[in-house]
Amino acid sequence: MEKLGLNEANSNPLTPLNFLERTATVYGNCKSIVYNDTVYTWAETQHRCLRLASALYSLGISCRDVVSVLAPNVPAMYEMHFGVPMSGAVLNTINTRLDARTVSVLLHHSESKLIFCDILYLPLLHDAIRLLPPSHKPPQIIPIEDPYERNVPKHPYSLTYEKLIELGDSQFNWIRPNSELDPIVLNYTSGTTSAPKGVVHCHRGIFITSLDSLVSWSVPTEPVYLWTLPMFHANGWTFPWGMAVVGGTNICIRHFNASRIFLAIHDHKVTHMCGAPVVLNMLCNAPHSMRKPLPGPVNVMTAASSPPAEVLKHTEVMGFQVSHGYGLTETGGVVMSCAWKSEWNKFAASERARLKARQGVHTPSMVKIDVVDGYTGKSVARDGISSGEIVVKGACVMLGYLKDEKATKAAIKDGWFYTGDVGVVHPDGYMEIKDRSKDVIISGGENISSVEVECMLYSHPVVNEAAVVARPDGFWGETPCAFVSLVEGIHSGTKPTEKEMIDWCRERMPHYMVPKTVVFKEELPKTSTGKIQKYMLRNLAKEMGPPKISRL
Repeated sequence: MEKLGLNEANSNPLTPLNFLERTATVYGNCKSIVYNDTVYTWAETQHRCLRLASALYSLGISCRDVVSVLAPNVPAMYEMHFGVPMSGAVLNTINTRLDARTVSVLLHHSESKLIFCDILYLPLLHDAIRLLPPSHKPPQIIPIEDPYERNVPKHPYSLTYEKLIELGDSQFNWIRPNSELDPIVLNYTSGTTSAPKGVVHCHRGIFITSLDSLVSWSVPTEPVYLWTLPMFHANGWTFPWGMAVVGGTNICIRHFNASRIFLAIHDHKVTHMCGAPVVLNMLCNAPHSMRKPLPGPVNVMTAASSPPAEVLKHTEVMGFQVSHGYGLTETGGVVMSCAWKSEWNKFAASERARLKARQGVHTPSMVKIDVVDGYTGKSVARDGISSGEIVVKGACVMLGYLKDEKATKAAIKDGWFYTGDVGVVHPDGYMEIKDRSKDVIISGGENISSVEVECMLYSHPVVNEAAVVARPDGFWGETPCAFVSLVEGIHSGTKPTEKEMIDWCRERMPHYMVPKTVVFKEELPKTSTGKIQKYMLRNLAKEMGPPKISRL
């Protein structure tokens, strides 16, 4: 036995890119992608991804170069999850909701060599490129055209995404990773302009997370998956690769609302979809005239922020089968799920919803998840009351933050990744998030840094103090609520109104980060050392309750 071990046959690097070849063999004639009238089979998708990898290689893209993409859920976005890393490059998907200033910061920080950009987002990208430092060589731009979009602006680029595909070789011998720890994707946590955190994941981690997500959600072969979750959001929780494993059909939609979701489910007989609780809320609040009967059971995985039990109950009454998970950009995908027990089916709907609102237990591939006391570092009592920080360990955890060794060491220590989320463990071993120690606001599934919003507010000429907390919102889950005090001596006639302050913010930051509520106070509550007491402001925001009309 002592002579047995690793050899050339059993030590090949794990990579999710291997999924595609098998799928093209098993499900070659089955639909892989459907977008309006465009339909590809898995054999065609494999050829297109290989052509993309080949063309990128011929353009001079080499191993570990960063290739970015700014696009919604269109076929090209899906193909890049295979084609870009098949060229040896690292895929960087950029949130389309960001403003030009933030996009510019991310391009500069990632040193992106090339960026694919959807035709409707070219103006945003051009503004971002102009904001790059003069010394920074801008990335090559390749537009993604869309035959279904009319009245699009003209562009000067001769090389487009489809022309690039035509130039590639479908027999290309794609670049396999030398090590399964080689980087495959680079994702940004929140796009903060002052200190962006670029999360790097390796081939091994994405391979394991992709399979893990399928197992923990019990996904069968040949599902029909509706892309309501943006693929730029932590790579769609690894389901671009996961759908390839099971030969799923990817239904891509550029824009979606409740009407389009119901129509897509009905027309394509959708079986699975993912989304933040805001998507569930959208479905629950849709007028009956907009709804269509479900063609069969529709499985929904929700995560990002904790879904209210009431929303879960109403969604399931409509016929959706909801699973609740938990994950972070740093974990690649869902690493905790509220694994359902058959004995819970006997409970009333309200009790089932309360149980399902918990984050649950770790998925099979995770080694361990715990809640630890911030002072002692020991596990908290399993009483559903004692709180601490959620820590995780397992193959899904990131390699680290790009160019930020300090932040990496602060987050990964003592063999754990410290999430910054505060939770409790119930007597049955199921975990539940209670607060966010980093004051992150999760609005519609998007993480918003309260510090960044506060920094912008402080730049207003008449703002003296600013603190941003989460306010409950019936549609978005929660939205930024700003408490502001003004500098002394401001004449009553020149004091900004709430609307004027919100409009001022909308001109200077991504719209989803803009405070939806601004409360003016003479002075913000502080400790004896002068620190603003945010917990008091959180309580005030909660007492205000959800606004009667949610502002977009």
